Amino acid sequence: MMEKSNSLKLDEQICFPLYVLSKEITGLYRPILEEFDLTYPQYLVMIVLWEKDGLAVSHIGKKLFLDSGTLTPVLKRLENKGFIKRVRNKEDERVVQLFLTENGQTLKQQSCSIPEKLLGQINIQIEDLKIFKNTLNQLINNIKN
Repeated sequence: MMEKSNSLKLDEQICFPLYVLSKEITGLYRPILEEFDLTYPQYLVMIVLWEKDGLAVSHIGKKLFLDSGTLTPVLKRLENKGFIKRVRNKEDERVVQLFLTENGQTLKQQSCSIPEKLLGQINIQIEDLKIFKNTLNQLINNIKN
């Protein structure tokens, strides 16, 4: 068991390496995504829509763990860039759905190289990365449930 005095050491914190890793990975994405005129949060929204078009804003927020205050400006920028359009649901005006435009669809084809470009900058075996990702997802599920 960890001594109480050690529990406050930076090297003993799980949150710190995760924080640093998140910053570093996002930093690696930045120049890659600039080629496509996307920020990392915009890229995440596009990935969700490339998987399933026409989702409600609330569904995307849940999927990305983002509140509407954070998500709304991201969506406005994507709409201004011509990648998505926001449409009010005819049955329930409160629900806003997101649809890819033709440019948004084209961007999907152009963006297929992004994961490979990122992996080229990280010196890790794919199998190790999959194990790490599964562990992270397990932690997220444990916290969220």
